[in-house]
Amino acid sequence: QGQLVESGGGLVQAGGSLRLSCVASARTFSDYNMGWFRQGPGKDREFVAAINSKGSITIYANSVKGRFTISRDNAKNTVYLTMNALKPDDTAVYYCATARYFVRPRLLEEYDHWGQGTQATVSS
Repeated sequence: QGQLVESGGGLVQAGGSLRLSCVASARTFSDYNMGWFRQGPGKDREFVAAINSKGSITIYANSVKGRFTISRDNAKNTVYLTMNALKPDDTAVYYCATARYFVRPRLLEEYDHWGQGTQATVSS
């Protein structure tokens, strides 16, 4: 599956935007479903968004629906998470991950390969 490398995190004020990227080194990137998860301070890792291998199906956590958009460019081996209207509660390390199947994409255990994460901090 190769490596997953996230980038694009940073410090932003509430109401601002960030776009996270996750580049995969695998030659078969287009075969994999992709997810974004996050882990805030003192919290468990939680589902944020997922996209199927073709990019035709996306799902979101209720907490980010309408504010975040997941997308992918298979030609660039990259999945994106565009985050708008950010809130302090969105502060977390954001991880991308691959899943062979798109059956229960909200569940951590469906994902078998993870990146190292990128920190996003939203100030009030």
